[in-house]
Amino acid sequence: MADKKIIITIGRELGSGGREIGMKLAEELGIPFYDKEILDEAAKKSGFAREIFEKNDEKPTNSFLFALVTGMGSAGTGFQRPLALELYLAQFNAMKKLAEDGPGVFIGRCADYVLSDIPGVLNVFIHADMKDRIANTAKKHSITEREAEAMCLRSDKDRSSYYNYYSDHQWGDGRYYDLVINTSRIDRDKAVEMIKNCFTDVK
Repeated sequence: MADKKIIITIGRELGSGGREIGMKLAEELGIPFYDKEILDEAAKKSGFAREIFEKNDEKPTNSFLFALVTGMGSAGTGFQRPLALELYLAQFNAMKKLAEDGPGVFIGRCADYVLSDIPGVLNVFIHADMKDRIANTAKKHSITEREAEAMCLRSDKDRSSYYNYYSDHQWGDGRYYDLVINTSRIDRDKAVEMIKNCFTDVK
């Protein structure tokens, strides 16, 4: 791996441990980890407040905002892009720049699609059985299992809507990833090792 720039993207279901796997993977490989850090970079480059990115992070397109796509600028002339699209493009550009500058593990936000033109990128999707996702989410957020289930279902809806809108792929569809891991069957440490081993074989 020494002569190869390591770019790994990780899509994940809430409660599957995808973020934690990505963090450990980056730590063991000695490369940057990009999750919320993508929002920081996008905010710096775009001029939009960090809080705006946080509020809209991996959220489905707001139909009202997108209805404004035919609206005019404040002076009554010119094209004004909707906010949701501006935020997506800012994150798109931030991820491209980060990947061009060096290695990294990128979490969510259509990273596999955004970075698809980079040679040798490894795209991973982490999922788990719903009962385990619920238990993990309830424990992490100190909430009831009923609340955790609702959170998982909402997250699935938001992430799939966001991903499916901005890419021509389907979120979680194994055909679009190089490696799909079910953490209900394979523990997180083993998942990290699997990803590391797979990267050495990526062409």
